[in-house]
Amino acid sequence: MVRNKRFLAIIPARSGSKGIRDKNIKEMNGKPLMGYTIDACKIAGFFDDILVSTDSKIYQQIAIGLGAAAPFLRPPQLSGDQAASGDVILHALSEMKRLGKEYDYFMLLQPTSPLRNEEHILESVKLLFEKEADSVISVCPYDCMCYLSVTITETGEMKAPDSLKKQIRRQDAMSGCRINGAIYLASVPSYLKYGDFYSGKTYPYFMNPVDSIDIDDTSQFYLAKLILRDRADAVVN
Repeated sequence: MVRNKRFLAIIPARSGSKGIRDKNIKEMNGKPLMGYTIDACKIAGFFDDILVSTDSKIYQQIAIGLGAAAPFLRPPQLSGDQAASGDVILHALSEMKRLGKEYDYFMLLQPTSPLRNEEHILESVKLLFEKEADSVISVCPYDCMCYLSVTITETGEMKAPDSLKKQIRRQDAMSGCRINGAIYLASVPSYLKYGDFYSGKTYPYFMNPVDSIDIDDTSQFYLAKLILRDRADAVVN
């Protein structure tokens, strides 16, 4: 599937985190959070390099100990809350090129999606080649059916939901999809040309809501922790 193509995994793991302190290295069932993403990349088995992009020497050492590469640190301007993921990607590609390494494709994998595993990674790459796509982005269904979604006007008034106006039954309401943040896969030439994942030929890779959990607060952290522990126990038993 990936023969003669060079792939880079980019795992962005800055040290600053407001919701959970040091979230990306916080232990989850005995493993630093970013370890789940690193392990998924290693098991997938086709990445030429698994790169952790971080601003922290401590994170850098942990990443290397987990089997990833971390040959450089991010500059301060790419390490704050407002740092754009696109700039982080371009910095990673540029630094790896400076080290003599160039790639055909890269996959951005946020460490805050620990339930995204090697099967999801492999399936997204398969989809990329099947569709001859420039990029693939993971999505999942809305967490609700949006039956009672409303419109707020410029004056602050609320309009009745369309479902009530049209007498749509709750079970017939259409649900949508949202980007879940787990997988962003792109051709390097396409990304360098357009500067984003959406301007070329882009396809969605569908994931279920549970595997799409993106950790932003303590409740999401412990939910993911319990799910992973339950899955590990199921394998053992």
